[in-house]
Amino acid sequence: MDREIDYGKLMHNAMRGLISEVLSQVRDHGLPGAHHFFITFDTTHPDASLADWLKDRYPTEMTVVMQHWFDDLEVGADGFGITLNFGDAPERLYIPFDAIKTFVDPSVEFGLRFESHDEEDEAGIETEETAELAEDVEEEAEEPRDAEIVSLDSFRK
Repeated sequence: MDREIDYGKLMHNAMRGLISEVLSQVRDHGLPGAHHFFITFDTTHPDASLADWLKDRYPTEMTVVMQHWFDDLEVGADGFGITLNFGDAPERLYIPFDAIKTFVDPSVEFGLRFESHDEEDEAGIETEETAELAEDVEEEAEEPRDAEIVSLDSFRK
């Protein structure tokens, strides 16, 4: 057993579990009300799966929007699969939870940002102003809104 509790890693796992639970609810019941998600992920993650033309267009990271049209949402222990529409071309994606960099639901001003902090690529959540996260993730949105950020940095040594 480690000599200290790794609160950062525990929070990281809890926040990934939160995303999994939210997506499972959407899978089972659809998106309620005005809820919609901007999910940015690392396209270089070894378990991420996307069409070659998308990988060429987004070689390091990509932001997908779950709002009006999505299909075949499947949520597993390590990630989720979804079919999204890219210019009238449906494409299947698989996004591992540990590839997610940001998860934002602007309808309720909620957002998470996961950042790498060491060479093992162990992720944490970085403290930022809410407007900065919304600005970064929602550049393609029609109506940008602020998002609330959860911080883990105070638990890291």
